[in-house]
Amino acid sequence: MDAEHDTALPPVSDGTINLDGRSYMPDAKGALVPLANVRPQDKLQDQTVRKMMGFATTLRDELRRFRGHCFDDIASFQELISEKYGASRGGAKGNVTLTSYDGTMKVIVQVQDQLTFGPELQAAKELVDECIDKWADGASDELRALVNHAFQVDKEGRINRSALFQLRRLEIEDERWKRAMEALTESIRIVGSSTYVRFYVRDDPRGRWEAVPIDLASA
Repeated sequence: MDAEHDTALPPVSDGTINLDGRSYMPDAKGALVPLANVRPQDKLQDQTVRKMMGFATTLRDELRRFRGHCFDDIASFQELISEKYGASRGGAKGNVTLTSYDGTMKVIVQVQDQLTFGPELQAAKELVDECIDKWADGASDELRALVNHAFQVDKEGRINRSALFQLRRLEIEDERWKRAMEALTESIRIVGSSTYVRFYVRDDPRGRWEAVPIDLASA
């Protein structure tokens, strides 16, 4: 196990500071408030937050170690397969699926590219707009909505990638549209990748797979 797997923050403190035999609690502005002057409900709220944060940081560290062990185990298995057969069990971009012998459990490793879009995207938008204007009444409301949705920027400044890729799948025999899709394709930049491990179980080999959630929202 490498050092990254065991990275952890110090334990959560009780929030008090002792100076010259007196106890204080720093407030959000950095001022030291004598413990006796802190309202009981504020103390209780602080204690509640710190208790939950203590459990949360411990769980986070356990998940980090678990994730590290998973990748180590998968890498070791793939090395054994590669040594035996001279080939990896993994698929494109490092994706791999491992299944239990009885077919009731599986682990999926997925590598997803992190994308951004270059200046060609603006050229694609202008060409698409020209197509819509040219077609006028010939452009359906659904297509107009999809185009508007695709090039819309959210509050974080992100383009709707799914809608953009939907545009690329449309079969439209218009030279200007084809140039727009070419510009859209050339605008795509791969700036990194993220690796995910997902777990699934089912009651029998013919049953439906159910995800094993490893996050609070799905637990």
